[in-house]
Parts: sequence; structure tokens; C-alpha cells
Amino acid sequence: MARTGVYLSGRERTFPPDEIIVSKTDPQGRLTYVNDIFLDVAGYTEAELIGQPHSIIRHPDMPRIVFRRLWETVKAGQEIFAYVNNRARNGDHYWVLAHVTPNVGAGGAIVGYHSNRRVPRPGVVARVQPLYAHLRAREVEAGDGEAGMQASARVLDDILAKEGVSYDEYVLGL
Repeated sequence: MARTGVYLSGRERTFPPDEIIVSKTDPQGRLTYVNDIFLDVAGYTEAELIGQPHSIIRHPDMPRIVFRRLWETVKAGQEIFAYVNNRARNGDHYWVLAHVTPNVGAGGAIVGYHSNRRVPRPGVVARVQPLYAHLRAREVEAGDGEAGMQASARVLDDILAKEGVSYDEYVLGL
């Protein structure tokens, strides 16, 4: 289910399990730092990324509700874990387990965000893909705007309620 105008190659990229993709953003989500493994996997140069929104690597098949939950959590000063499918510059994709934390300044205000991404555990992506496809389908069916976001949020909240866990607990339990 790719957005119009976004090229997807259908090829998956991987990176070594002992490597960590690292990025930092300002409070608005614009990239302020990227490490070499980020550059290698995403296929961009540092000059192309610094100052750009982190969403430059967003894969169109990712449910928007996952990013809404992520931003709500970190803007509230809490950390979050999420499985994310990213899109490289050439249209390849790569899955990560992201750990995003707010950076708090001396006065207590959030001054940016820090994200570490690792290779997902074996078998997890196969479990996440159907859920994400279902959430994304609800978003599209409901119009892909706020109504879509609310529709997929209801689905996700129902799953979490049935499991009796928080989003983080669900993600880390996969």
C-alpha cells in the first residue's frame, strides 16, 4: 500500500546485529545528528539529512498511529520502543526496533530527541507486519486523515486492552 509518488523497490536492507543506528533531532523532529550506520543503511549523506525532518525515511506502509503514539509519548517526557519499517533513499526498506527518548535541558524543557535503532529479533517482523498492514488499512479505509488515525487507534487500543498491556509492553513482548 504505497503512497503515490513514493518509489518502493521491494528489497529489504539489513545491517549487522552488533551495529546501532543513532540519530538526534531538535524538538520539531528535524535531524541534528546521524551516525555512519544510519547513513549507510538509509543511503543518504550527512549533508542531505541534517536539518531535514526525521520522517524523510518514513515508509508509506507504516501505520500513522504508531508515529502518533511515539510522538505523544516522547513529548510527554517518556521513552518508547517501537518496531519501525523505514525507507532508504533508493526505495529499499529496513526494519528496526527503535528506542526513542527525550533529551531534557537544564531547565527541564525537552530540547530534542535521541533514537537508537537495532536489528529486530528474529521472527518479530513476521508478527508485526500483519498488525501494521491491518492498522494501515483501517487508516486508508477511513479516509487517511484524522478519521483514519482514530480508526487505527481504536484497533490498536482494542488489541492492547485484550492483551492487558501497554504499548511498550506489547512491543517488547513480541
